[in-house]
Amino acid sequence: MKSIFYSRFFILLPWVLIVIIVMDIDTKRSSVRSTAGSYLARLGDAQRRGEKPAHAAPSAANRTVLPPPPPPPLIYAVTPTYSRAVQKAELTRLANTFRQVPRFHWVVVEDAGARTELVARFLARCGVPYTHLNALTPRRFKRTGMPRATEQRNAALGWLRTHRDTREPGVVFFADDDNTYSLELFEEMRSTRGVSVWPVGLVGGRRYERPVVENGKVVGWYTGWRADRPFAIDMAGFAVNLQVILANPRALFKRRGAKPGMQESDFLKQITKLEELEPKARNCTQVLVWHTRTEKVNLGNEPKRHQDSVMIEV
Repeated sequence: MKSIFYSRFFILLPWVLIVIIVMDIDTKRSSVRSTAGSYLARLGDAQRRGEKPAHAAPSAANRTVLPPPPPPPLIYAVTPTYSRAVQKAELTRLANTFRQVPRFHWVVVEDAGARTELVARFLARCGVPYTHLNALTPRRFKRTGMPRATEQRNAALGWLRTHRDTREPGVVFFADDDNTYSLELFEEMRSTRGVSVWPVGLVGGRRYERPVVENGKVVGWYTGWRADRPFAIDMAGFAVNLQVILANPRALFKRRGAKPGMQESDFLKQITKLEELEPKARNCTQVLVWHTRTEKVNLGNEPKRHQDSVMIEV
């Protein structure tokens, strides 16, 4: 009897387990259907009442789309230049620096009656965004004791005022071609709101000249020449916000009555005041630009020896 009972039990056991599993699955399905039905009913009621469901994704109309950040100000470097033996070498040194500066535009102004082939070819290959201008210095101003590059700087200011407007963020810097510039300098000047200033190395008969800063404000000048100047600063020692240039259309570098070394003061007096200057370069304690004038080239043997049959541009 026992053997018959056990044999029937083991035969029926799988079927009993199958029935139990089927009943459990059906119960779970019923629970899910009941929960889903309840949620859909609440969702329908909320939609009829105009309410937003608690877990509904935000609609496209309600999404906040942030505008892209504005680009950093464009730096306009104004470089007067004139024909001489080291001209191309000087411009090459500058181009190698300027090419590494983002958001940069080079305004090169030749002291000439027309733009020269040498400078035009050089700029076309230099890899720096540029504008090529020319402005001739009258012969009567080309003598010792007269300020230099006045017409060229004013030509660049005229170009900016003609081709740029008040919606464009920018910074204007007067970058002579006989200086050496650290890349850090351009990041320092990029935040200029009005007129920013910093030290200049190897100038004025000293290792450096600089604005004297107290409590974040310029209060005077450390200089080796004419400390009584209103702005005892070198041309390479300041930058001006483009909007300041545009807002002061009559501000120019003076030719009449101007003296060497006074052009900076004459210009800055038209657009700013001492207390408004913005000290850069660690409160004017770091030199990031140097006057490194190229030594005058000795070409005494050039006309005395046999001339090369090939004309090579230097």
